[in-house]
Amino acid sequence: MTQRPRIGIAGAIRTDAERAAFQQYVEAIEAAGGEAVPLFPGAQSEGALERLDGLLLTGGRDIDPGHYGEELRDGWDVDVDRERDALELPLARAAVRRDLPVLGICRGVQVLNVALGGTLQQDVDIERTGRQAWSHQQRRSFPDAPHDASIHEIEVKPESRMREIAGAGRLGVNTFHHQAIARLAPELVATAQSVEPGAPGLVEAVEAPERRFVLGVQWHPERMWRRDGAAARLFAALVGAAARTRVG
Repeated sequence: MTQRPRIGIAGAIRTDAERAAFQQYVEAIEAAGGEAVPLFPGAQSEGALERLDGLLLTGGRDIDPGHYGEELRDGWDVDVDRERDALELPLARAAVRRDLPVLGICRGVQVLNVALGGTLQQDVDIERTGRQAWSHQQRRSFPDAPHDASIHEIEVKPESRMREIAGAGRLGVNTFHHQAIARLAPELVATAQSVEPGAPGLVEAVEAPERRFVLGVQWHPERMWRRDGAAARLFAALVGAAARTRVG
């Protein structure tokens, strides 16, 4: 029997909410044919990659702005997770350097961008309009909506890996963030943005064209894959790339 590709899932299970969220990633990877390998704060970044075929960077709290050269801004509801920063930023850099397949989700796409030299908007709404409207955090803007609900649309660039996976130029996605990519890391290109009449679109997906498979998305496909083909194909694409890594 062929061994399933081993996908490291970086995250945390310090609270009941974190445990429940982490399990969703595990189930998505296993449904796509991968073997989930948990990676929690305290793990050695370089050593953690030795027996992995791919890496999944998961959602969660905010990155310390010091990692992209900014100070923490008072009153902006920035909730940093330094334990995860210590694990995931060097882990992401090492994985990209090794050309290991990587998928970043929500916080994970932000980790990927910061790890490779990019910056973030510390609070999307305040930076755009000077007020906190939670325009991309559906727990507050649409509190009754299911977590797999498509709250807004994104436009996906043609001739990108994301477009190939999505199979369409527009997708409906869920949204659970108040930060977003500001300056892209040099190695990354933006391949999707939010569709927002009257407001500039946010970066919703990135990829590294020179790498075998490095992709990040700002939404949460682990909450959508059971009903949404594009979400399921994201995990299948990661596991497929990891399987080719194993063969190679």
